[in-house]
Amino acid sequence: MKPAKSRSIHVRAASGDYAVLCGSGLLGRVAKEVHELGKFSSVHILSSSKVWAALGKKILESFPRSRAPQVHLFDDSETAKNLATVEELARKLVRSGADRKSLLVAVGGGVVGDVAGFVAASYLRGVALVQVPTTLVAQVDSAIGGKTGVNLPEGKNLVGAFYPPNLVLADPEALEALPEREFRGGLAEVIKYGVIADARLFAFLEGSMERILARDRAALEHIIRRSIEIKAQVVSRDEKESGLREILNFGHTFGHALESVTRYKRFQHGEAVAWGMMCAALLGHEIADTPGDHVSRIVCLVGKMGPLPAWPKTSAENLFDAMLADKKSRGGKIRFVLAPMLGRAASYDDVPPKTVLCLLRCAPHCLLNSGECHA
Repeated sequence: MKPAKSRSIHVRAASGDYAVLCGSGLLGRVAKEVHELGKFSSVHILSSSKVWAALGKKILESFPRSRAPQVHLFDDSETAKNLATVEELARKLVRSGADRKSLLVAVGGGVVGDVAGFVAASYLRGVALVQVPTTLVAQVDSAIGGKTGVNLPEGKNLVGAFYPPNLVLADPEALEALPEREFRGGLAEVIKYGVIADARLFAFLEGSMERILARDRAALEHIIRRSIEIKAQVVSRDEKESGLREILNFGHTFGHALESVTRYKRFQHGEAVAWGMMCAALLGHEIADTPGDHVSRIVCLVGKMGPLPAWPKTSAENLFDAMLADKKSRGGKIRFVLAPMLGRAASYDDVPPKTVLCLLRCAPHCLLNSGECHA
C-alpha cells in the first residue's frame, strides 16, 4: 500500500508553531507521526467508548506492541463536558504513571478534544498534546487553534485555557463511521467559513451540497482542507481572540444560548450553530446592512443541511439572559459577529437589546420553513 498523501497546514502559536496534517490514511500513521515529534516517556490516548470501538483498532495497530499507548475512555456527551470529567481523567493519568514528558493523544470529536486539551493544559501544568479529530466539526474547527475548556451550569466553555496542540491529524476517512446527524451538524461550521471569509467556498457549498451529503471523497477533502486553511490563517493572526479571531463565532452567540437553555440535551453543537447563523444573518440585515439576497442564501444553504431540532419553547428573555452569560459578552453588552456581505464579517457590540429580543421572538416563525428551501 502506498503511503497516504497528506497536506500540511502551518499554524503559528506563541508557545510554538504546529502543523495540521489533512489527508486520508492518517489514522493508520498516528504512531509514525507521534514518533517524529520526539521521544516521550509514555503515550496516553484519551477517547470515548463509541469512538474507540469504531477507530481504535486501526490506531493501535500503528504502534509497536512494545510501545503500545495506554487508553483512557470517558463519556463524550455535552452534559459530561465538565470539571468532574477533567478530574476523573487527571486521576487516571496519575494512576497510570503519566509524567511531564508524557504525551496525550485526543481521539474523538469536539467534546473529547476540548476536555483532553484542558487536561493536557492543566495536568502537571502542561504536557504535550496531539489532536486526532474524528468528527467534521472537530476536523474543521475545534481541534485547531488551541481553545480548550469545559462547561459550567451557567454557560458553555466558561472554564478553559488556550493550549495549542503539538500536532493535529485530520483524516477524512474517520468520517465514514460518523452518524448522519453528526455529519450534517458539522457542515454548519463549514458554512460559517464561507460566510465569514470565503464567498467562493460558500458558492461551492451551494452547488455541491448533494455530493457532500453523499460524502463524496473529493468534495469532502476540498471543504475540510479549505476550512482548515481559513481557521489556521485566523488563529495564526489572533491566537487569543483579542480581535480578528472573534469572527469565528459567527452564529455562536445565538447557538450557545440555545444549547444552554436546553441544558445541552436538544441540540448537537452544529445544529445550534446552524440556527444561530440564520439568526445572525437576520440580525445582520438589521444592523450591518447585509443585503437581503445574502441573508436568503445563508438561510437557504443552512436549510440544505437537513432538518434541525425545533426551536425550544422558551422566552426571548431567557435566551437573551443566556447570551449575557456568554464569555464573549463585555461590560454587560452582548457581542455579535455579523456578515455585511458573504465572505466578510466583523464584531458588533452596540446592538440594541430590543432589536435582539424582537428577533428572538420572531426567528422561530421567520425561519420555520428554512429546511424547505431548494434554490
